[in-house]
Amino acid sequence: MKQTVLTVLMFCCFIIGLQAQNTVKGIVVDGDSEKPLKDVSVTVSKNSAYVVKTNQNGVFTLEKLSNGSYILQIKLEGYEAQNFPVELSGNSIDLGTILLYKDFSIDQDLSLITITDDELNDDASAADNIAGLLQATRDIYLRTAAFEFSSSFFRIKGLDSGNGKVLINGIEMNKLYDGRAQWSNWGGLNDVLRNQEFSNGLSPSNYTFGGVLGSTNIDTRASEQRAGTRISYSSSNRSYVHRVMATHSTGTLEGGWSMTFSGSRRSGLEGFNEGTTYNAYSLFASIEKKINDNHSLNFTSIFTPNRRGKSSPNTQEVFDLKGIKYNDYWGYLNDRKVNSRIKEVEEPIIMLNHYWDMNDKTSLQTNIAYQFGKIGNSRLDFNGGANPSPTYYQYLPSFFERNDDLEGAYEARERFQNDGQLDWNRIFDANITNRAAGLNNAYVLYEDRNDDKQLTVNSILNSELTDNITLNAKLEYKRLRSHSFAEVIDLLGGTGYLDINPFADTMDAMQNNLLDPNRIVGVGDTFRYNYKLNSDVIGAFTQAQFKYNKVDFYGAVNVTRTTHQREGLYQNGRFVNNSLGLSDKIDFTNYGLKAGATYKITGRHLIDANVAYMTQAPTIRNSFSNSRENNTIVEDLQSEKVFSTDLSYIVRSPIITSRLTAYYTNVQDATEISFYFADGVGGDNTAFVQEVLSGIERNHIGLELGIEAQVTSTIKLKGAASIGQFTYGNNPDLYLTSDVADNGGFDSNFRSKNYVALLENYKLASGPQNAYSVGFEYRDPDYWWIGATTNFFTNTYVDVAPLTRSANFYEDADGLPFSDYDPELARELLQQEKFDDYMVVNLIGGKSWKIGDKFVSVFATVNNLFGEEYKSGGFEQGRNANFRQLRDDKALDTPVFGNKYWYGRGTTYFLNVNLRF
Repeated sequence: MKQTVLTVLMFCCFIIGLQAQNTVKGIVVDGDSEKPLKDVSVTVSKNSAYVVKTNQNGVFTLEKLSNGSYILQIKLEGYEAQNFPVELSGNSIDLGTILLYKDFSIDQDLSLITITDDELNDDASAADNIAGLLQATRDIYLRTAAFEFSSSFFRIKGLDSGNGKVLINGIEMNKLYDGRAQWSNWGGLNDVLRNQEFSNGLSPSNYTFGGVLGSTNIDTRASEQRAGTRISYSSSNRSYVHRVMATHSTGTLEGGWSMTFSGSRRSGLEGFNEGTTYNAYSLFASIEKKINDNHSLNFTSIFTPNRRGKSSPNTQEVFDLKGIKYNDYWGYLNDRKVNSRIKEVEEPIIMLNHYWDMNDKTSLQTNIAYQFGKIGNSRLDFNGGANPSPTYYQYLPSFFERNDDLEGAYEARERFQNDGQLDWNRIFDANITNRAAGLNNAYVLYEDRNDDKQLTVNSILNSELTDNITLNAKLEYKRLRSHSFAEVIDLLGGTGYLDINPFADTMDAMQNNLLDPNRIVGVGDTFRYNYKLNSDVIGAFTQAQFKYNKVDFYGAVNVTRTTHQREGLYQNGRFVNNSLGLSDKIDFTNYGLKAGATYKITGRHLIDANVAYMTQAPTIRNSFSNSRENNTIVEDLQSEKVFSTDLSYIVRSPIITSRLTAYYTNVQDATEISFYFADGVGGDNTAFVQEVLSGIERNHIGLELGIEAQVTSTIKLKGAASIGQFTYGNNPDLYLTSDVADNGGFDSNFRSKNYVALLENYKLASGPQNAYSVGFEYRDPDYWWIGATTNFFTNTYVDVAPLTRSANFYEDADGLPFSDYDPELARELLQQEKFDDYMVVNLIGGKSWKIGDKFVSVFATVNNLFGEEYKSGGFEQGRNANFRQLRDDKALDTPVFGNKYWYGRGTTYFLNVNLRF
């Protein structure tokens, strides 16, 4: 009897359970346009593994839900998430139309990025910045690295930005010259660069094999831009002072046409550093024609001419006398600050993209792009006058103190503190005086020019082979023709400038071009050097991605063929037989392999692992030891070998989102070329040298942590940490070249003997190796928000000079050790400088309004609230090349050739107001 009763009860429970299979449905639309939103994630709070996506009509349906109370979370990238409480008891619920509104914090992030684009790809490697690369991600650690750490020249994983690939419409934009993306080529176009797909680290991308730092693909397709008009104004004291931007997108019109146009103007007489003028325009047009349901053509054009004044790294002596805003590149001319070092970029981009949806599962995108124009960097030349730099070592107090001239030191201090800027009037007076005497210019203002023409053609295939397997493939060809030369841009009151190198020891050797000796050049003339660089790259990439309930995994392979060649247009008098005409062609075949998997412990807890091995051709910059003067190729030039792996634990819950990653990257056979004056080469000689460091090994190991907690509906706590150790892994080979033969240890081929640089275990100069951030964010339901972060930075090191870690440091001219060499003192002299730890506090806040059918938002940021002064980077000057030189210099209270530094900015602000309709 009891068994019968139990059976009946169990049957009743089963029937009740069947009846309790509830359904929830709804339609999600854009809150502004009321257009349906596709691929919106709808998650059930009690079981985050149960996720459905809206279809092309914005419709979603959740089925077979048991009775109980739930929170439905509705999320889409770029929109504010919506949460709906529902009570289910054997019924079905229709939520009707659900409005999602754009997340205004996106405006905040993208606007902040443009403030830092003046720090990208400058002459100094310490100016690498990762903000631009990371704007497409919502990962808390990467956002913190981009917007909190980047002002300290922080590098993710301690790696150069060239390890991350940047694409526009599937076309890679990294420069073949140095491997880095030139972000100023599309700066000031925030509104039209929002559609991005970011692949972090080694994770797979549908468009490229990528690099160790991942890839970003920016989609400028007109039909994918948000329809409407947007106008904004920004003010700042960081790089530019004013910015005005306007954008209009038509959406899809009759006949299948879509159009987007955008333009901006950024300007400022001076940013945070003195004399750093800024003047930039940005123009964008994207026009798409939908031919039919399967074919579309999109044309994109980008033109962003920009000019900005550079700021100088300085010794501690200079900063102590003039402060952290000081910049020695400018001086007053007609009561106006004029910077002698202006970087000017004018490189238009045009591209045509064909999109072919072959069927519901397969698409083929074919792209062609052409980029051309110039990059110019101006500076003064003075083959007939004294060095005009106000920080030239012979003008500073330390030089006089070294020579026990205390009166001269006092006078130099007074002059420098009272003025200390470039003396344009003295430069003009010298040229005018020479002109009156029938002599050539003492000074001239010229520009180092790179005129590039690059053609890129590729095809990208994406195919869903099954519901679980996706195939990605790509074929690509890139062709670069680069012309480099120096061009006179201002005679500064004179009549002509003699094109010679006055430091050479014979008349023939003085000639920069024996084909036209003793030439007098004027404005617009090419002089000093003139050559072309040609590079061709052909590559193929294929990848398979597998997605299942408990595990996702992928594998990818990449093959490339790269060739470089130099063509000299001048016959240099110091390299008569090795400067004119074509160099030998150098070529490399490279490959890459990577794989990874994500194991879903539950819907909220995941483990992700990746591993890669790749070889990379050396860049053109590191292929020729002195490309301005000769065809010499770096000896025993090798492709870089890169091994990288990472392991992540990821938590995604309604309250906490976090990622903890352990990583290791090893780089071998890297090459670096540096240029500097050195005292004490091969004994007591001074020479301008090209230092070739080859066979370099680097180790990058560390942890990344990002965590954010939605503690209430309005308050979010967030934190991030980067704990790394980035070191040289070996003692690389070193040799020097110069244009002075049979002197200072250089043979008749202008080459020094072979050295070994004892760099193993020295720290890499990659910004702070440890960085930490804690903060909060309050978002009010009435559409205003405020936030603050406190950021801590430790373990920042100066970039060491390799030559002083070689035998040249202790060997006299006879090849024997200096008679007064002291090993214990030497170890002290060669100790790598570690910067002081520091902390900065940043604030952000904003408010948005809807007025009729228009949206207005305003937000502001204050960085380094308390004006903390800190060194963000620096390098040892290679001038003191041996023990005696370095010993005598460091024995002074103020070294003459002390380390040079960059300081972080003090308190800065950014304010943005925009109108959207």
